[in-house]
Amino acid sequence: MRKARIERNTKETAILVEVNLDGTGSYDISTGIGFLDHMIEQFSRHSLIDVTMKIDGDLHVDQHHTTEDSAIALGQALKEALGDKAGIVRYGSAYSPMDETLSRVALDISGRPYLVWDAAFTVERLGEFDTELFKHWFHSLADSAGITLHAHLLHGENNHHIAESLFKGLARAMRAAVEIDPRKGDAIPSTKGQLGG
Repeated sequence: MRKARIERNTKETAILVEVNLDGTGSYDISTGIGFLDHMIEQFSRHSLIDVTMKIDGDLHVDQHHTTEDSAIALGQALKEALGDKAGIVRYGSAYSPMDETLSRVALDISGRPYLVWDAAFTVERLGEFDTELFKHWFHSLADSAGITLHAHLLHGENNHHIAESLFKGLARAMRAAVEIDPRKGDAIPSTKGQLGG
């Protein structure tokens, strides 16, 4: 069963995250930030990874801690659910068009966290969400999940479309990477015999 449950409590946030890598894309998301909920719902739906996320954060300060910790906890849950990563495809990539917007996301479940980010927003907020936090969310996810992650905006004008395209691209790339490859059996997808070391 490729499932995980993470509870993460600090002075800034109290978080519960559950994932099922072999789910159907069902979700129950409540971060206290409407637009962030919408993006994580997109991730779940398009990756087919079931995600439950409940956060009580210090939103009276700002959105930074809740946003960062949501990605950290989700990444930790994904990493735990993957276990030793035996049999997974490991790599995934996706082009994600949304009207005038096109993004490309590629990732490697390598155990070596790294983010390359080439995307920009022309407004400071989407709803009540600070757009500068998108890059930080992707960075925090890559770090905690142990993935190499490249996210590139190839074209885009509408900021809502840009955000959604990037999250959907991440979802589709993750869906491909976590799949079990029937030709690999239980082999670790690395000539080292392990990932991340």
